[in-house]
Amino acid sequence: MEVGAERAARVADLIRSQHDQIVARWLKAATSAASARGVNQVALTNVMPEYLSALADLLDTGRSDARERLRRRLESHVSTRIRQGFDLAEMVKELALLGSSISSVWRMLPELGWPSAADIDSLQLELHAAIGDVTETFRRHMLEEEQTEKRYSRLLQSIASKSLHEPGPPLRERLREVVALVMEAMGAQCAAFALYDVARAELVLEASAGIADLASPTLTSFVEEIAAHAEPTTVYDATASRLEIPEALRRSSIHSLLGVRLPTRNALLGVMYVGISQRREFTPRELARLQSLGEQLGLHLDNARLVAELHATIDELRAEQALRERFVSVLAHDLRGPLSAIALAASLLADQPPRPDLPIRIQRNVARADRMNRIRAGQPLPLRLTECDLTAIVLRVAEEARTQHGDRFVVDCEQDHVRGIWSEDQLQRALWNLVMNAVKYGAVDQPITLRVERGDGTAAVSVHNEGTPIPREDQATIFDAYMRTPTARSSGSPGWGLGLTLVRGAAEAHGGHVSVRSDATGTTFTIELPLDARPYQRDASDRARAVGSSTVH
Repeated sequence: MEVGAERAARVADLIRSQHDQIVARWLKAATSAASARGVNQVALTNVMPEYLSALADLLDTGRSDARERLRRRLESHVSTRIRQGFDLAEMVKELALLGSSISSVWRMLPELGWPSAADIDSLQLELHAAIGDVTETFRRHMLEEEQTEKRYSRLLQSIASKSLHEPGPPLRERLREVVALVMEAMGAQCAAFALYDVARAELVLEASAGIADLASPTLTSFVEEIAAHAEPTTVYDATASRLEIPEALRRSSIHSLLGVRLPTRNALLGVMYVGISQRREFTPRELARLQSLGEQLGLHLDNARLVAELHATIDELRAEQALRERFVSVLAHDLRGPLSAIALAASLLADQPPRPDLPIRIQRNVARADRMNRIRAGQPLPLRLTECDLTAIVLRVAEEARTQHGDRFVVDCEQDHVRGIWSEDQLQRALWNLVMNAVKYGAVDQPITLRVERGDGTAAVSVHNEGTPIPREDQATIFDAYMRTPTARSSGSPGWGLGLTLVRGAAEAHGGHVSVRSDATGTTFTIELPLDARPYQRDASDRARAVGSSTVH
């Protein structure tokens, strides 16, 4: 045992006495691999000298505490190399180079001073054991790295899933949360994401996080450089870079930057970058992680876009369905009047001796129903303009109303005839809706007055009923489609909330308007019209249908 210990000590003594020379030889041999990673000599030698001293102590004593110290030094060395971007083969090569550096030093001595074969075997066994420890440490680190990447992938997936499937803001509005997650995953001090705006054909800063205030929308050539390349873009020193760096970054403590394009190929979606306070190259693992997170974010954003387009399509289909339903509602609403008149006339024919006016009335209302069936939902009311008499229209509507609802309807006309170029059908339809509205909601024991007036180039027809006033807040929306006032809903009278909408449509199609005044004296709806509606038609076909030579007197 004494001889073995003496020989082992000789190797240990050799390492101690020639420590600096061994490190220098090892550093010279290891520099080629390190230079590829951008590792300088200070970073390269930060652990190895201590490891070499711990190796000498273990060879000298063989004690367990010396072995534990050697193991800690080796783990520290591996952790440093992993952060610097070394792979397993490069770390194994470093240990092999250390063994060859030790042997090259003793070969410079006289052969009698060389270690014995047993000494050399002990050294080789320790180095082989160290290679095994490096391999296991590296494997464990890679497993932890993989778990870390999976964790951040899950967190990113969670944000995206909540944006797509739960109530709350869409993914684009949660990008700051995403950017903060990326910054944490990269161990960075700042991060930012810029989205490509197709309409403006430029990158627009959407979110940032960290110590640098990147609120300014101004983007720079650094961001453009990222967008131009499929490979990651790195900046070693932001303060000295030839690229134009955001001023907020130059003023901050950020030095090294890493950016990736989303996606790496195909149409540009955006760019993402992170910054760290150290001046150093980014490791392959860091590059791979940011690329992986960028690819995942790109997929989530693309999915969000597709979902948004799907929802928009669904909304369009629902709008189309609502338009169809509205058309049916309008049709049902409009047919109610003429069909009621037809039914009443038919009943009179069955119960009374023949009256010469009843067939004419039936034919007129059947024609009205047929014309109403041709209305195109969602388009301006088409008008067939002819010269007609507004007073005659009012008298006809009043007569039909008396037939159905009794002798409550009073006609007040300043002139026997108020002529103009209008659509007789549409005015009769609008006036009928106003009369039925007065029947539904006016005082049941009070008259309903229809009044016709002529002004300077205009004519007006109004329907007045007494009863509960319409609240002022309801008057502003009373002509909107499907709007029924609380009074209307509580009255028990059926309705679609479309009658007054059609009145407004008819008035505006003529170039006029409809208004309402409601107070303690009663409610009055008034349609005001120009005497000639032709100039207010939207296309030549409407004007062609009008009476070209008609003149209003």
